Amino acid sequence: MRSTAAFLAACLMTLGCAAAPAPAGALSAQEAWIRATPGSAVAAAYLTLHNGSTQPVVVVGVRSPAAGAAMIHESSLVNGKSSMRPHERLRIGAGETVRLAPGGLHIMLQSLNRTLAAEDEVPLVLLLEGGATLEVIARVRLLGQE
Repeated sequence: MRSTAAFLAACLMTLGCAAAPAPAGALSAQEAWIRATPGSAVAAAYLTLHNGSTQPVVVVGVRSPAAGAAMIHESSLVNGKSSMRPHERLRIGAGETVRLAPGGLHIMLQSLNRTLAAEDEVPLVLLLEGGATLEVIARVRLLGQE
């Protein structure tokens, strides 16, 4: 009886490990910048994310102390019309690189706490599935400086 219970416990632990999220530090960010629009309470942030682990990483949210709300959005052009919709979960496969860039995926910062000026540094916090976070500093660029 004792060996059966030990066997079942080992099986459950193995299943739990197989479903574990990628280790903290698996996701890295480069080239983070924000396109500021003078006089606007919104801004778009862009960056490149790389998953250096052997497990997928899922970004489930974003926060920033510079904004009342932050979320990942995706812009698209369909039948000549531009649209934007929330992208609630961003899955980055093992070894994969995902670029958030104008005209596609981006982080939308809404209800900015202040007007952003060129060269300002804005903290972003990516919330990862499993509870880990990735802190990123994005530098502000004005329109035309991209």
